[in-house]
Amino acid sequence: MISSTELPSTRPYLIRALYDWCSENGFTPYVAVKVDASVQVPREYVQGGEIVLNVSMDATSSLKLGNDFIEFKARFGGKPREIMVPIHRVMAIYARENGQGMAFPVSDEPAESVALTAVETEEMAQPEVDGVPPAPTTPSPSRPTLKRIK
Repeated sequence: MISSTELPSTRPYLIRALYDWCSENGFTPYVAVKVDASVQVPREYVQGGEIVLNVSMDATSSLKLGNDFIEFKARFGGKPREIMVPIHRVMAIYARENGQGMAFPVSDEPAESVALTAVETEEMAQPEVDGVPPAPTTPSPSRPTLKRIK
């Protein structure tokens, strides 16, 4: 039996589930990422230490939503790039069209200095419902506003 301190994070499973939900319902899945040295993205597109990525099948190739990383190839300004995002740096996944999705806590500390137990990580991964503003009538892909999925 696995003890609660050995349980893996639910974050990659929730990301995959919301990705599937977006795709199956005709929405465009976007992920918001808190960028640090462990994130491999085109730095010229990072704004305020964050980047929003379109992870739809139309925008990516070789997409892998793994337990540790989101990896894919995409074009930025017409140039092919390889993207690699550690799961723990994903701040949110949401539908571009309506803002529905889920936000996750991300520490501002570098990955090397963050040492959490599985229980602490699991507690942090619970989405915050109170204080989430309603989605705007026209969602902005660079500033996601998330709503609770029913």
